[in-house]
Amino acid sequence: MVAFEIEPMNPARYRQQTRLSSLIVVATFAVLAMGLAMLAVAVFGEPGGNNLRLNIAGVVAGLLITAALVRSVFWPQPWMACAVYGWRLKRSLMRVTNVMHQVKAGVAAGDASAMKLLRFYHLGLTQMHELDGNTSALAEQQAETERHREAMLAQGLEPDQRQLDEAWLAAVKTIAAPR
Repeated sequence: MVAFEIEPMNPARYRQQTRLSSLIVVATFAVLAMGLAMLAVAVFGEPGGNNLRLNIAGVVAGLLITAALVRSVFWPQPWMACAVYGWRLKRSLMRVTNVMHQVKAGVAAGDASAMKLLRFYHLGLTQMHELDGNTSALAEQQAETERHREAMLAQGLEPDQRQLDEAWLAAVKTIAAPR
């Protein structure tokens, strides 16, 4: 089963869209937090009294409502597509990072699943650095990425691994990590 697939994306458009979606989410939070804090003080507060708890409760309620709106209403919107893609890409890379000791042990042993998983990781990390405009990290990673690509070709494995396969993760988790 494919958990995630790396898609071609224009970095400039990605950054523009993620800035827009971030601005919308921050504005939503600000309006809700301030509005709910003011409402709580107006309804339950004491004139001239200490209403700090009510203000904090309004802000927390605004945060919770904003989080619910992001996941249920904003998430499927076209203007959120780049932010959702970036979140899913980073989440997929984190899943590989969490088993990286086993991945590296599998690569050292020539395990095909580990080789493919590391290649997916390199391609995903490359795209993430490109999308974020992180050219220094991209340059640092380039040599390792190319060495691994060459190793895959030497083993007869396809280096274009743009899909994260759940079976690779499951197979790699059975590899004993070096101690």
